[in-house]
Amino acid sequence: MSAEPLALDVAHIGHSYGARRALDDVSFSVAAGSFTVLLGLNGAGKSTLFSLITRLYAAREGKIEIFGHDVARESGAALRRLGVVFQARTLDLELSVTQNFIYHAALHGIGPAEAKRRGAALLERAGLADRAKDKARDLSGGQMRRVEILRALLHEPRLLLLDEPTVGLDIKARADILAQVRTLVAERRLAVLWTTHLIDEVTPSDDVVVLHQGKVLAADTSANIMAATSTESIGAAFEQLTGAKARDAA
Repeated sequence: MSAEPLALDVAHIGHSYGARRALDDVSFSVAAGSFTVLLGLNGAGKSTLFSLITRLYAAREGKIEIFGHDVARESGAALRRLGVVFQARTLDLELSVTQNFIYHAALHGIGPAEAKRRGAALLERAGLADRAKDKARDLSGGQMRRVEILRALLHEPRLLLLDEPTVGLDIKARADILAQVRTLVAERRLAVLWTTHLIDEVTPSDDVVVLHQGKVLAADTSANIMAATSTESIGAAFEQLTGAKARDAA
């Protein structure tokens, strides 16, 4: 039996903005059904990398594959397997939650009736069924973010990318979103790449990619990175690797 392809394989990616080097020979992978944290300070290159994975930018150096499909040469097949939650809020505030789902689903060739069915099931499972008819503007910040995550799942992707999804949220909302996404990994075997600069969002069992000034300094389990740096926390390991301190929101 052939091995299951990697959910995400980033190989030797580089990107520049004029003379400024944003990413330099970046390589790492995300296994199917795993929760991987892309840990880096603001300006590390996380958002640039997301733009390349999602093909907002074309990668001129290196190669990116999603479940074995080259993002550049087989973009349709690759991106169909990908769900994305960007750092900036993207819900239409004047539309209801269900209307936001229908609009998004149409971009993936899913009709209104099926979009309503899938959206209702996702909302029910997330405990948000009573908000289906509410306008997005009437949701709290945490609820908006949770709805964005559900919307990204409508076309049933196998890999979910989340770019700093808890920025600006309170402790309870952050915990709710982390729990929601970790449950998806456990129950659906969904692969997740979660970017953050908040050290307390990392658990010892997570896979971690440390990105600093456009370079990958470590890519392994959190526990292995701590062992390799002879440290007792991922925060201390990050500080040793980068010479900088990651934030602890708590």
